[in-house]
Amino acid sequence: MALLENVRHPKHYTRGKIEVIDFIEDQGFDFLEGNVVKYLARYKWKGAPLEDLKKAEFYLERLIKREEARRRG
Repeated sequence: MALLENVRHPKHYTRGKIEVIDFIEDQGFDFLEGNVVKYLARYKWKGAPLEDLKKAEFYLERLIKREEARRRG
């Protein structure tokens, strides 16, 4: 049962009053946006802070490129 609980509600996602996934869904974020939020929200608590910040950076860079492409038409 502990494994299932760790899959559904890992400690690094459940800090604070709401889970990160609930915030992402409430805001209607897409895949790129949600991953930026997810990795920023957990980077201090998961045990690999620099790795999670780099992952957030990766998704943020893709999000920026997408928005730049939309502006160009």
